[in-house]
Amino acid sequence: MAKKKPTGGLGRGLCDTGYDSLLSDNEKVELTSVGSIPLAQIESVNNFQPREDFNEEALDELADSIRINGIIQPLTVRKLQEGKYQLIAGERRFRAAKLVGLAEVPVFIRTANDEEMLEIALIENIQREDLNPIEIANSYQRMIEEIGLRQEDLGKKVGKSRSSVTNFLSLLKLPPKVKKGVRDGEITFGHAKVIKGVDDVVQMLQIYDEVVENNYSVRQTTELVNGLKEKKSGSPSPKSDYAKPLSSEQIQLQKVERQLEEKFGNKVKIKQNNQVRGDISIAFNSTKDMNRILEILDL
Repeated sequence: MAKKKPTGGLGRGLCDTGYDSLLSDNEKVELTSVGSIPLAQIESVNNFQPREDFNEEALDELADSIRINGIIQPLTVRKLQEGKYQLIAGERRFRAAKLVGLAEVPVFIRTANDEEMLEIALIENIQREDLNPIEIANSYQRMIEEIGLRQEDLGKKVGKSRSSVTNFLSLLKLPPKVKKGVRDGEITFGHAKVIKGVDDVVQMLQIYDEVVENNYSVRQTTELVNGLKEKKSGSPSPKSDYAKPLSSEQIQLQKVERQLEEKFGNKVKIKQNNQVRGDISIAFNSTKDMNRILEILDL
């Protein structure tokens, strides 16, 4: 039976995004172009959404844009039953629309099972370059575990080489503090690739702290790691000056930092000037984030 063509401009736009390539010829379905549906009818978001972090300031900026220009790119939803829909893609727009108080939003309606929802949400965000490396890595891992894709097949679906997929997945083996640093933008994907080449977890954390503290480039981080490896092997190297073993007190302070970061969900830095005096700083991303920290502190 011949496939039906999507009707209307919005339907053509969705096909142009590349979602159509996710399905085999026998699985492709008609996309219905809809002007808008009540926001209240979108009852649940995509449980397979790969994005883990939603920056409040960025959402506020998107909400301001929507107030002026409206929603330019429609949300993608699937119909659960009459008058009830589930979001497939466009959660940032969905959240911003709720902030604005929109009664209706433009949508694409399509048929999608759970596997397709995961794929669509992942590919949309990758195409828009909206995910951080850790979110991408977690999404790849879910597609492998929940859909049963091989790395090579996964690479074809997301337009990446198998080696690229492997590099992202390897980030998941990093210590939690380093993964958080990648997610929060403290270090880049390039930094993380260098750090994961170190076998010892304690040494990884030491390297990470030194890289962040001194704002090392990827090249400097590579020199630091190479210096440590050469020092461990007993080979002299001028680069080994980068390797500064931490004292037991410094290691203990790092442990406290990690505990505080888990409590507040923010970057915490402890500086000790001597055995008695020092200071603790807690980073925040917005006024709302600061108020959240103050509530935790009961201030």
